[in-house]
Amino acid sequence: MASGVVNIRRDVDDKFYRYRMPILNTKIEGKGNGIKTVVPNMSDVARALSRPPTYTTKFFGCELGAQTSFDEKNDRYIVNGAHNAERLRELLDVFIDKFVLCRSCKNPETELVILKSGRNEDIIRDCKACGERTGVDMRHKLTTFILKNPPVKVKKGKGKNTGDAADGVGGGSNSPQNGDDEADANGAESDDELTKKIKAEAAELNTDAALDKEDWSADTSPEAVKQRIKALEGSMASTVLGGDDDGSDEDANSPYAQLGRWIDEERDHQEPKGFAVAIYKKAEDLGIEKKHKSLLVIVQALFTDDIMVTSEKHQKSLLGGIERFVGLVHPDLVTAVPKILMELYQIDVLDEELVTQWGTHVSKKYVDKEISKRVRKASEPFLKWLQEADDDDEEDD
Repeated sequence: MASGVVNIRRDVDDKFYRYRMPILNTKIEGKGNGIKTVVPNMSDVARALSRPPTYTTKFFGCELGAQTSFDEKNDRYIVNGAHNAERLRELLDVFIDKFVLCRSCKNPETELVILKSGRNEDIIRDCKACGERTGVDMRHKLTTFILKNPPVKVKKGKGKNTGDAADGVGGGSNSPQNGDDEADANGAESDDELTKKIKAEAAELNTDAALDKEDWSADTSPEAVKQRIKALEGSMASTVLGGDDDGSDEDANSPYAQLGRWIDEERDHQEPKGFAVAIYKKAEDLGIEKKHKSLLVIVQALFTDDIMVTSEKHQKSLLGGIERFVGLVHPDLVTAVPKILMELYQIDVLDEELVTQWGTHVSKKYVDKEISKRVRKASEPFLKWLQEADDDDEEDD
């Protein structure tokens, strides 16, 4: 059985493409006239597409001329007959093109909306990325099923499933969970105060030493390098606290994808001590030096201790970048997660309370749920060490 994740648009060959989904798996059961194809991870795939799993299953039935059945309570989605997994994956691509991707910008961040005009009903894709509303082909048999089983849109802030694909709400597998949104919202005011404080301190720094790349090669003594890193930290911290525009990294040509590709291409040609400055300047050229999502891309493309983390939101993005780095790009490094977390904790990049919460709450914000579980499972030795250290402190008191 195949495992892993792929780009929702399989024609996009970019590891920094934001929208991803699990690889569709199949299982043949029964024999003779009772043979059937079960899709064990249909609900996970559909969730990544922000569509109910009944829609994708019914679409397969329409295209293959086969009966379908759903047992949503037990999470079983069946297409009668024996069907090759690769064939169903090809049909899934067709479904994505017809009922998910925006016809204008080809972004999967859409939701289906039913418009009524007299006796007529039309289904449109409402794109949350570009704002366009584009219709679907109402001649397809699936549209009859959708009209009879319209997507349910849950109001924001009501329950944990807001934005869940089973409810037909747009957002994709990378949409933020409510908990993260609330935490970011609650921390907005403190971030503003912190920004003022950091900017005031940064203004006192020697501006000639802050971001002058030529000076980095003048004196390579440990003390000089330490002072320049401190200067760079002050400059970056004063600008990197800004928010991110939703959907701004939706395609292969986004500034985030460009930054990731640039780091990949340049890291072997840059002087290590000056590369942090070069990365910052590249992000500045792309207009994303104020965006915390830049941290996620940097960690995924190049794990480095020059990353400056100045707020809770940044810590979450840093941990999200680690999930993508070890979960998607270098899965052989999953066992090294405790060491990575320990290093970041010991240099005060990660707070104990936040990393403990991260380790005990699986999230689909950055990676597939199964990958998220695997990374957090690997972090257990570090989390156990944190707990034991706290217990020892309490005993000493």
